[in-house]
Amino acid sequence: MGSEVRKLRLATGIELPCFIDGDADARPLLLLHAWGESFESFDRLAPLLGSFRIYAPDLRGQGDADKPVDGYALAEQAADAAAILAALDVPRAFVLGSSSGGYVAQALAVGYPECVAALVLVGAPLSLRRRPDFTEKVEALTDPVSVAWVRESFSWFPLLHEVPAWFIDDRVDDGTRMPAHVWRAILDGLCEATPPTESGTIDAPTLILWGGHDHLLSLADEQTLAARIAGSVLKVYPDSGHLILWECPEEVAADAMEFLAALH
Repeated sequence: MGSEVRKLRLATGIELPCFIDGDADARPLLLLHAWGESFESFDRLAPLLGSFRIYAPDLRGQGDADKPVDGYALAEQAADAAAILAALDVPRAFVLGSSSGGYVAQALAVGYPECVAALVLVGAPLSLRRRPDFTEKVEALTDPVSVAWVRESFSWFPLLHEVPAWFIDDRVDDGTRMPAHVWRAILDGLCEATPPTESGTIDAPTLILWGGHDHLLSLADEQTLAARIAGSVLKVYPDSGHLILWECPEEVAADAMEFLAALH
């Protein structure tokens, strides 16, 4: 079956596109993108996940999704993710989240455990209560968001591997499509939230992938995250930074496929 992009209208009233690919009878895998990106950030990963039915939405405020003035608290983002599955008539799915998308995935697993069969957390935080160093730059952002500002923001997450220029250009396009208020509101929602593993328990089987040169998330925090999720597996990519999905899509796909294939 070929791929499609389907417009979804959620019970919350938000309208957003969702990329869908794979055999309709295959096991469902929901992909949650990072802050400032879109479902197109999975363009290099999704083709490597052929044994699953892929669902990759643009999340509220990002990509071509609606961009309301509010609704960006972590709990609201998790509610959107649950509503996306409901709109797709998918009662339960594997969930892979990249960076802050992995934070949303954790909140989904805590708040809507019936929706989550397993988690793959790719460079996902334990907590964002300590605001990152770039917060002031986001707070000062004004419209229209410029190409130069978005390109400069990539320096916050140094890359150790070569990433195709077209992929970088697409992420610039993602960033310039987001209004300044959305950049701020999502960051505020992430940083003001109670970390999911402090507000509840994650019972879903979980694979945690962390880059050994991640200057945003520490190994100690990732080890704590793993300790809080019973039976979880932590794998370190020693030669990657924070943006594992950008740097190592082949390895992420292989590790996710191996982990999820072993589950029944």
